[in-house]
Amino acid sequence: MNLLLDTHVFLWFISGDRRLPQAFLHKIQDTNNTVYLSVASVWEAIIKYQLNKLPLPQPPESYLPLQRMLHQIGSLPLDEASVAQLASLPLLHRDPVDRILISQAIDHNLTIVTLDGSILDYSVAILSAS
Repeated sequence: MNLLLDTHVFLWFISGDRRLPQAFLHKIQDTNNTVYLSVASVWEAIIKYQLNKLPLPQPPESYLPLQRMLHQIGSLPLDEASVAQLASLPLLHRDPVDRILISQAIDHNLTIVTLDGSILDYSVAILSAS
């Protein structure tokens, strides 16, 4: 299975946060799965850090890539084909990062790992927490 971690799932995973469902933890750690973090999630985390809405032990521009590599999570770049998918998405909500993640998941045939209920309204593969 090819997984795309939502920003909160990645942050919970690298910090050992108990809010991360065990089902997610097992799927992320399963070596049969390929796990990705979008550059859009790194962008989102850096912005939240700069706004003092996301405490991190180190500056995000070095901490997040280091954690991604330590946990063997691939980086998913943002490409034109994924951005073009935005044109076919309904405007169910306006969060630009969520919409990019959905577009990337569709374009790259990935399953999004998230607890964000607003993403569930889209026609995209979602990993269930159960």
